[in-house]
Amino acid sequence: MIADTLSTPPSRAPGRPREFDLDEALDAAILVFSERGYHGTSIAELKDAMGLTAGSIYKAFKDKRAVFLAAFDRYKAVRAALLDARLSQASSGRARVATVVRFYAEAACGETGRRGCLAIGAAVELTLFDEEVAERVGGHNARLVERIEGFIREGQADGSIAGHVDAPGAALAVFSYLQGIRIAGKTGRHDGAALASAEAILRILD
Repeated sequence: MIADTLSTPPSRAPGRPREFDLDEALDAAILVFSERGYHGTSIAELKDAMGLTAGSIYKAFKDKRAVFLAAFDRYKAVRAALLDARLSQASSGRARVATVVRFYAEAACGETGRRGCLAIGAAVELTLFDEEVAERVGGHNARLVERIEGFIREGQADGSIAGHVDAPGAALAVFSYLQGIRIAGKTGRHDGAALASAEAILRILD
């Protein structure tokens, strides 16, 4: 199972028994897609990583694209659960923005950072050519920006964020940082500066 995931109950269609743990198989697929990209990943590599035969993969999924879409949904659900667990401990709007920023900065460090973000990889590789992937990535991004803006407005209401801050503009700036730090993490050269950069971007809320 990938290091930055939580276990969630597998979703199974009624009357369709599985011979393998779907979540564990998808976690393995996430690693491969994140490291190699969609086009750079072969069915043979997925088969080896997921511990399945090609026949089992095609029985559970229509094709490589279907594996990718399932892996993408799993990735976003697990990451959301991890982030929500941290956000539940934040006591102000500013603290919630800081939690999101630090969450992404930490993910840009070490092995997880070098592996890369599946969602950003999908945005780069597939959104121009695959409408369904574009809708999923675009929808996630829009919700994240909206959520950050909500936290900023919450912070302005509770006094933890300056009232003069332009909430939509600051939310987009924070979102852009989140995407950029994950890309920077792919090189493995910015581990020492990643957390410092998180504190720097938060100063736009002063």
